[in-house]
Amino acid sequence: MATAAETKDTPTVPEAVTLLLVRHGMTDATGPRLAGRAPGLHLNATGRAQAVDLAGRLAGLTPAALVSSPLERCQETAEALSERIGVPITTDERFVECDYGSWTGRSLTELAEEPLWRVVQDHPSAVRFPGGESLAAVSARATEAVRDWNGRLLAEAEGTAGSPPVYVVCGHGDVIKAIVADALGVHLDLFQRIRVDPCSVTSITYTRTRPFLNGLNETGRPLAGVLPTAREAGGDAPVGGGAGGSEEPA
Repeated sequence: MATAAETKDTPTVPEAVTLLLVRHGMTDATGPRLAGRAPGLHLNATGRAQAVDLAGRLAGLTPAALVSSPLERCQETAEALSERIGVPITTDERFVECDYGSWTGRSLTELAEEPLWRVVQDHPSAVRFPGGESLAAVSARATEAVRDWNGRLLAEAEGTAGSPPVYVVCGHGDVIKAIVADALGVHLDLFQRIRVDPCSVTSITYTRTRPFLNGLNETGRPLAGVLPTAREAGGDAPVGGGAGGSEEPA
């Protein structure tokens, strides 16, 4: 049995890791069109301001890692965070946006007329986008990436004293919703009930036994700014995540 002195001198082994999920800031396509993996989509003025504001909200944190999707809008959001918190960006392809195939670039108003739209809304686990990826595959790769990062950071922290590790992942609306659904233990068919606005932060702590959702879709805005848009009030979720309070009324 360990003596009191040995117990006192033994570094605490972290038993948990906290993930901060950040959605990228606004682009000109966010909300009206399904951006998907289309190249060349950059943050607009609103998105750049959102990223700077978010960086200020993260000030004081020193995450063990800052991870990003490879797409420009996520990289640019992560760059604003990196400049403020002093952590370099690591790109992980597994957090890339869903491949929406032939739906990429089309307006959500137009897509809502497609027969597949109702399946996306009501039974997303069965959806494979034409010429693209299934939402089940998105969920599988994203949650695998989270588990890999959790294990890696806990292993790196083992034998060191201090607080459990925290890391940031900058990703996309549907990817984040899939990770949250997994953490809550709910079926992927329910993930359209989750809202993830541009430059919002969602916090999940993964322990040895279960995850805990600490905060969801936190934007730092007054509550009036996160009420449902006219389109959302109709009951359908914006595929890709939508523009949140910045979205024009339908």
